[in-house]
Amino acid sequence: MKRLLPRALMAPAVTTLFLWMIVPLAMTLYFSLVRYNLMQPGEKDFLGLENFEFFVTDPDFGASVANTLLLLGSVIAITVVLGIALALLVNEPFPGRGLVRVLLISPFFVMPTANALLWKHMMMNPVYGVFAQVASFLGLAPVDWLTDWPLLSVILMVAWQWLPFACLIFITSLQSLDRDQMEAAGMDGANALQKFWYLTLPHLGRPIAVVVMIEMIFLMSVFAEIFTTTGGGPGNASTNVAFLIFKQALMNFDVGVASAGALFAVVLANIAAVFLIRMIGRNLD
Repeated sequence: MKRLLPRALMAPAVTTLFLWMIVPLAMTLYFSLVRYNLMQPGEKDFLGLENFEFFVTDPDFGASVANTLLLLGSVIAITVVLGIALALLVNEPFPGRGLVRVLLISPFFVMPTANALLWKHMMMNPVYGVFAQVASFLGLAPVDWLTDWPLLSVILMVAWQWLPFACLIFITSLQSLDRDQMEAAGMDGANALQKFWYLTLPHLGRPIAVVVMIEMIFLMSVFAEIFTTTGGGPGNASTNVAFLIFKQALMNFDVGVASAGALFAVVLANIAAVFLIRMIGRNLD
């Protein structure tokens, strides 16, 4: 009876959560196996794996997967390296450190669409953007970032927004670094680089693994920045898997193919998650 009562009390919440996750997944699986186009809603013939075949043979599929992986790797590398550097800078006491920390964290709370519009008009506009003004001041030709370097532009936008998250995690971790050990290393003749390589960096192993895992899960679904700025172009230069699914679902009105793409994205995300969980497990040993 003592075991039954807690389980009965938790049953409604667990059931609701289970249905909330399973019902959309089951509907996506169903739509991926049938012909379901919004222009012809009455036709729902069973197709088997034809939707998956159509999605992976899309001319933009290879480029979208490559762009997704490049986006993931670049943003993670930028946020981890710069996040550690900024965390080390603001970890030391100096006047106004509290205000600087608040300013460092604030970009993380900017909505993705607002972030994209800010970079599109204030920073990367080839006429009046900050980058164009700096280039003109240096006597260089302004660059039309969203046309000439579309994927790099998206990477910069996303990295700017996720850098505060990584920096916050690293700052928090540095607070628990053993100061006595650092002082002992200094007394033994270790320089700043040796202290960082042998003491600070191993101490940040777990936070780095956590940052990589969380960012990889969320960056798989980057969409607002691409939709607001480049529209996946020019051509497919900045199209990722999430935007390709959008094009199939809302531009081609093909819910079946879009559902197949969504399941492909789920499988890709789970493969990445398993790999990262194992990596984190090794760091936690």
